[in-house]
Amino acid sequence: MKIGLYFGTFNPIHVGHLAIANHLVEHSDLDQIWLVVTPMSPFKKKKTLLANHHRLEMVYLATEKYDKLQPSNIEFNLPTPNYTINTLVHLEERYPTHLFSLIMGEDNLKSFHKWKNYEAILENYNLYVYPRIAKGITEHQFKNHPKIQLVKAPIMEISSTAIRNDIANGKNVQPVLDTKVWQYIDDMGFWR
Repeated sequence: MKIGLYFGTFNPIHVGHLAIANHLVEHSDLDQIWLVVTPMSPFKKKKTLLANHHRLEMVYLATEKYDKLQPSNIEFNLPTPNYTINTLVHLEERYPTHLFSLIMGEDNLKSFHKWKNYEAILENYNLYVYPRIAKGITEHQFKNHPKIQLVKAPIMEISSTAIRNDIANGKNVQPVLDTKVWQYIDDMGFWR
């Protein structure tokens, strides 16, 4: 089974995340996409970052009607600080029959050369890169790389930061959130 790993804080998960993940799983050779909720770093306490279990719950709520999208808390029990390469190795050991690939925005590809063991990632895993409006240039070594597939997906410029700010300012954010995710946020009173 081919699994695409879409990492994020998902604070909160919004329709942009879902649109990209669903587009990729429907228009590529991937069988499933796992939305990997990245844990809160014990070294970086961010006031606006919800606890791991709340963000995971929102990903569960957002993906329950999508058969090919699965929430994942795989990183919650890995030692910190954690790096993507460690998660990939852990997943391969745990699911030896699966083929894992990374999903990232074009903005992340521009800094990919700074990732720990990025050469090993590129040697062993495919990258599916979706378009983002971002400044900077993509490193020459990543252009036309056989392991990097640029995907024609919709450009989604919806920001979790903007959503949190809008909630804090009493704005209506329901159009950019799954109904159950909005209900959860509203019931819990997050970011008010």
